[in-house]
Formats: sequence, structure tokens, C-alpha cells
Amino acid sequence: MKTHIGPAIRLTIVMLVLLSFIYPLVVAGIATLAPGGGKGETVTVNGKVVGYKNVGQAFTEDRYFNSRPSAVDYNAAGSAGSNKGPSNPDYLKTVQARIDTFLVHNPGVTKAQIPAELVTASGSGLDPDLSPAGAKIQVARIAKVRGISADRLNQLVDEHTQGPLLGLFGPATVNVLALNTALDALK
Repeated sequence: MKTHIGPAIRLTIVMLVLLSFIYPLVVAGIATLAPGGGKGETVTVNGKVVGYKNVGQAFTEDRYFNSRPSAVDYNAAGSAGSNKGPSNPDYLKTVQARIDTFLVHNPGVTKAQIPAELVTASGSGLDPDLSPAGAKIQVARIAKVRGISADRLNQLVDEHTQGPLLGLFGPATVNVLALNTALDALK
């Protein structure tokens, strides 16, 4: 047994140094090469930071495209899902409340037409994107509130739709912050 304790202690110390100090420094060094220098890519309008490109944020006014709900109230420091399963009664009440709210603000839309991402939070609670369908189902409401044609808003959604990675991987998405920023820029 004594022949195994020495190597185990040495291996533990080596792994502790490697994974607690060296690896984090390497990752932090690589992050500085990313857009935003590892601190997040900000979106700026007229010299003012309005949000982070890859972190969802709340848009609840009828004049904006609504974001995907967040289980952590869009707090990037506490990224998490609700951890409630699809049969949990509390979760079902929360989703039903979101459906009811969406239907009140979007008359003419039926429950069956609502894309799931508009009433369910993502695993991180910080998803900045919607599907094109999730954005387009909100067009009628925004067109009415802002006095902009639905065709122009659909065109705006199409302009901000990013296809799957390499045309193969993942779904098409629309970044809600970028879309709402462009919406505010419309004259």
C-alpha cells in the first residue's frame, strides 16, 4: 500500500497545479483573442452599450420583438435552467402563464401557432436567439404598435436571420438584440 501512496500524492499535486492554474491561464489567454477580448461582445448604438451580443436580455414592450424567457431573469452570473421537468405542475403553470400573456399581447395568434421557444426558457436561461418563426409570429403586433408594414418587418427579420453553421449544423436563428436595434433604427 505504501508503494501506491507516494505516486498518488504526486499525481494529485501535478493535476492540482495543471487544472487549477495552468489550464485556466491558457483558456484566459485564448479568450483574449476572441471578439470582446474574452469579456463578451457588446452591441453599441450611438456610442452607448445597449447589451451583449451573445447574452439574452428582456424585451417585454409590445414595440419590440420579445426574447426567449429566462429562468434566471437574464442574469449572466447565474446561468441555469429551471431544472423542472415537462410534467412538473409548477413548470406547467409557468408555461401556461407565458402562453396566456403571449396571446393577450398577440391577438389573432392561436396557442398552437406559438413556437415553443417563446414560452419555455433555454437550458442556460440566456439564449439570445429565436427561430425565424419565433420572430415572425410577433410581426403583426409590432407592425400595429409602430405603424410599420408587416412586409417591412418580415424583411427585417429575414435580413437578421443567420443560417445553420456551414449550412448544415443547427437551426436558423435571429439575434433578438440585433433585430430590436435595427428596428429602432428604422425611420
